[in-house]
Amino acid sequence: MSKPNNIQYPIDDFKSGESWRLFKIMGEFVEGIDGLHDLGPAVSIFGSARITKGHPDYETARKTAACFAAGGYAIITGGGPGIMEAANLGASEQNGESVGLKINLPFEEKGNAYMTRALNFNYFFIRKVMFVKYAQAYIIMPGGLGTMDEMFETLTLVQTRRIRKMPVILMNKDFWAGLLEWIKKSLAESELISPLDMELFSLVDTPEQALEIVDNFYNRA
Repeated sequence: MSKPNNIQYPIDDFKSGESWRLFKIMGEFVEGIDGLHDLGPAVSIFGSARITKGHPDYETARKTAACFAAGGYAIITGGGPGIMEAANLGASEQNGESVGLKINLPFEEKGNAYMTRALNFNYFFIRKVMFVKYAQAYIIMPGGLGTMDEMFETLTLVQTRRIRKMPVILMNKDFWAGLLEWIKKSLAESELISPLDMELFSLVDTPEQALEIVDNFYNRA
């Protein structure tokens, strides 16, 4: 089938653009590393951008971040609204380091007002590298597709030993119960994952439980 005459195919321009994009990617990695290399012990907190102030999960995220900040951990979020805002707020209330790794999206709101350190990213995969590289634990609050992506990618990296083992903590037992039952029934019992993979994460309801897990893992208790 011949190509329509009214469509342009700028093959050479596309290749040139791809080459220059590599420099943008390298530059974004450098900026991320420069911006976070001195961070110290930190936890990444994930969750929905759609949860508003006053919602129980918002308050839990705020209290969790405050609990960890008081325990000497920096807090890393995506820098946006919802759970991210709550976690940055909780860290700032304890005068802790409150980091936001923002992503440039056409429909996303501006960053929240509670960050002591903010970095901007154009590429999701670079941003996710920074979340993992500079965190000693992952705390995952209720969220949507982005939160699920971050959770499963982290579990996969730990499972395949591409990153060091770290605590992956799911907060809010009621929210995660259905998904975890599906993982157990459809994946573990069907031998699509190892039974040991069910031990890659912990399920808690309170900030104190989450902090205890992380402190015990790193012998800080």
